[in-house]
Amino acid sequence: MNKYLQLFRFGNGLMGILGVIAGALIASGLDITDHWLNLMIASAVVVFFIAGGNALNDYVDREVDVKAHPERPIPSGNMKAEHALYAGILAFAVSLILSFLLKDVLSIMIVVIACVLMLSYELFLKKRGFVGNVTIALLTGMLFLLGGAVVGNIESVVAIACMAVLVSIGREISKDIEDMEGDEGRNTLPMRIGAKNAATVASVTLITGPVLSIWPLIAGMFGPLYYLIFAANAVFVYSSLTVHKDARKAQKLCKYAMLIALAAFMLGAVYQ
Repeated sequence: MNKYLQLFRFGNGLMGILGVIAGALIASGLDITDHWLNLMIASAVVVFFIAGGNALNDYVDREVDVKAHPERPIPSGNMKAEHALYAGILAFAVSLILSFLLKDVLSIMIVVIACVLMLSYELFLKKRGFVGNVTIALLTGMLFLLGGAVVGNIESVVAIACMAVLVSIGREISKDIEDMEGDEGRNTLPMRIGAKNAATVASVTLITGPVLSIWPLIAGMFGPLYYLIFAANAVFVYSSLTVHKDARKAQKLCKYAMLIALAAFMLGAVYQ
């Protein structure tokens, strides 16, 4: 594999594009085709943003990756560390420049804030545990906000963005509980307050997130297929209980629940 393709990990970028398109679909329904140009630009913005984040991550973690990910370009010797840094900076610059083509202040602000958060995470916040968890969760929610912003209806995606943030926090904490043995020296939430207390925090966010999904029902925003959200909520609640016994299983359940919730929002928006 080409070393830059390996560095940028474009598969992650494709997942980011799906988040933006999902947000746009939720916000505009079948009228999404009217915004095809903005969606193409936003997709490119996200791809370069995630590529920049991955490159910077590999540069910052180059010493850790000697053991954790020896196959990556820097520890494997296929790329100099400074080249990864330059590639990351260039990718972030391209992402920001492309965002101005959207010609929408709100969309541009979302991209700028996301870049600041990502840089802060990689350089400072990753080592601070819970703050880092929240940062990653915010970036996840901002994908949906960007999708809504580029079609001019960000209000419709606020609920799923907030839900995504909360359940992502729970999932990130669950992953930290799972990785406690290998995280010695890191300031993760489980390391600070113990696995039991951290699991309680994860449970709270995994339950609070689904509660927000009721708002679109009250507001009458979506069609009857949105009721699929209750299946997602059931899985979230189950994962909130599971995290106390099996953090690995809980974080996997969260992933499945997020996919079901995404389907509920999208189907509810299209079939009204």
